[in-house]
Formats: sequence, structure tokens, C-alpha cells
Amino acid sequence: MAIGSKELAITELDTMAEGRLGEELKKAKEELFNLRFQAATGQGEERGRIRAVKRDIARIYTVIRERELGIRATPAAVEEKPKKRGKKAEAEAEATNEETN
Repeated sequence: MAIGSKELAITELDTMAEGRLGEELKKAKEELFNLRFQAATGQGEERGRIRAVKRDIARIYTVIRERELGIRATPAAVEEKPKKRGKKAEAEAEATNEETN
């Protein structure tokens, strides 16, 4: 990605949960506000940063909307891997599963 922040690549946004996307959107909007304020008062030194932040905001909104429409998949919840067990613990777990079925 040539313009925009390197942390908010589209592949990174795909792996984020809804809550995290909201947080990133809020941070980007705050940064845009601060950059606009700095530009208005003549303190802005980073010329292309406003444009990059606007594009980041647009990317976040795009991912959110595509998830709403079902175009882009929502990341699945991360499941914990079962811990390695000995033969005795595995036999007990199987016995418990058979009793519940």
C-alpha cells in the first residue's frame, strides 16, 4: 500500500473483530481531527498524513459495510487448542462423551 498507515492494511483489517474495528475507526477519526486542527493553526508538518488517515477511515468503513452485506467474512472466534493429555485422560474424556450421547 503506497498511501495510508502501514498498520491498517486491508489484510490486517480482515482479521480484526467488530469491536477492534470500531476502536481503530475512533482512533483514526481523532487523529484526523487533530491533523485538521494543526493544519488550520499552521502547525501541520506532515503534508500527506491527512489524506492517508482519510483513506484509512474509508477502508475501515468499507470492511464494516462489506461484513454487513455478507460480501466479506467475519473472522471466526479463535478456539483454544486442546492440551496434550495422557492415555488415561483421553480414555476418561471418551467415556464422558459416550455417556452424554
